[in-house]
Amino acid sequence: MVRPVIAVVGATATGKSRLALGLAAALGDAEIVNADAMQLYRGMDIGTAKVPPTERRGVPHHQLDVLDPSEDASVAAYQRHARRDIAGIVAAGRWVIVVGGSGLYVRAVLDELRFPGTDAVVRAHLEERARREGSPVLHAELAAKDPVAAAVIDARNVRRVVRALEVIELTGAPFSATLPSGEYHRPTVQVGLRLPVPELDGRIALRSATMITDGLVDEVVGLGPLSRTAARATGYAQVLDHLAGSATLGETVEAIALATRQLARRQVKWFRRDARIHWLDAADPDAALGAALATLEPWLD
Repeated sequence: MVRPVIAVVGATATGKSRLALGLAAALGDAEIVNADAMQLYRGMDIGTAKVPPTERRGVPHHQLDVLDPSEDASVAAYQRHARRDIAGIVAAGRWVIVVGGSGLYVRAVLDELRFPGTDAVVRAHLEERARREGSPVLHAELAAKDPVAAAVIDARNVRRVVRALEVIELTGAPFSATLPSGEYHRPTVQVGLRLPVPELDGRIALRSATMITDGLVDEVVGLGPLSRTAARATGYAQVLDHLAGSATLGETVEAIALATRQLARRQVKWFRRDARIHWLDAADPDAALGAALATLEPWLD
């Protein structure tokens, strides 16, 4: 029987990395593929809650520390590299565990999803229009050209509105044709971790404060200039504001917690739409591991 790819998904601070390592230990011959966009970056460790090498239990990890912070991350490039890693792990007869909360990156590696090319001139023109006319105007244009895409793209998300219009102009086809189809690229079992909002918020508050005491400010200083995508990372953006003098350290902790709560809400909304996910209670990590293994029972010897 062909082993499926295992995916551990869910909001930040739900314990995905712990569950993935527990599964790898229980399965005995597994490797982990990161699907957190910001954990791709070397040196961005504290703010991304990256598992330190000493705590990875000897489990090989892929797609960690593969970009310099000065480089922009690309989901299309990630798809190519992550799928190459997965193919190698599968060829070696080992389990693949994909773990992360970056929804589009998860979909890119798991689902049949293609990424059309880009055109700097077309994109610059659309971005200028967005600045001049406002994103709602461009979203209305998208709704006229591709109602399906407009229905799933927030009018306030300038980047995605511009990208949708760019693809339509370049390909002559609807942007919605490039959206996830719900078909897996390889056989896959997804397990998701969830928590009641008050408990999740409590974990986020503790993590935000701990990141500062663990040295997040010094980490950011040591990174040097950040790319556009790296500078938007939750935690790092708020520390950059602090370093610019616009927020005290206490205000920075609160700003990180707020931004992380907002990120978690978006992640919950994103993954909740996927009916293929087997949801587990993250409050009891041992029970979650047992439930995840039970989901995999048909493929276990």
